[in-house]
Amino acid sequence: MSVSFDRNIEEPILNDSESDLVRSAQRCMMMALDHSKANKIALLANEENTIGANTPVLELPPKVLRLIANMLGSMAEKKPIFLVPKGHLLTTVEASHFLNVSRPYVTKLLKENKIKYTMVGSQRRLAYEDLVEYKSKMRLAQEKAMQAMTDQAQELGLGY
Repeated sequence: MSVSFDRNIEEPILNDSESDLVRSAQRCMMMALDHSKANKIALLANEENTIGANTPVLELPPKVLRLIANMLGSMAEKKPIFLVPKGHLLTTVEASHFLNVSRPYVTKLLKENKIKYTMVGSQRRLAYEDLVEYKSKMRLAQEKAMQAMTDQAQELGLGY
């Protein structure tokens, strides 16, 4: 399975009217799942109002429908959705997009052993889980540094 990363992942996915439509669909799915063990979704064309013999029907386990409903909820809030299969290895380019840094910077991090990687032929590959761990550690380090700066500013009387 090929996974690609959008360079503009932070841009809103949906406009306001699409977001409202998705929010409505998410609420509908969640209500149906809460009141029954529904496992089918019918797909109606714009001009259709009722389910007919030729209406396409998707049959999925309720936990898959709940996952889809949760993704719709995030999309309605205009949050980016990022799905990566467990154990998927990323290229340095994909990793740089995920971390929002340059590819040479990712390569530097790998050479300094700050992120684990494996070699596939002559190419470096990074596990998604290792990237998430690195990003989490860096965010924590940034928050600590910011708190230290805030504390220092207060000690020096530079606060408002």
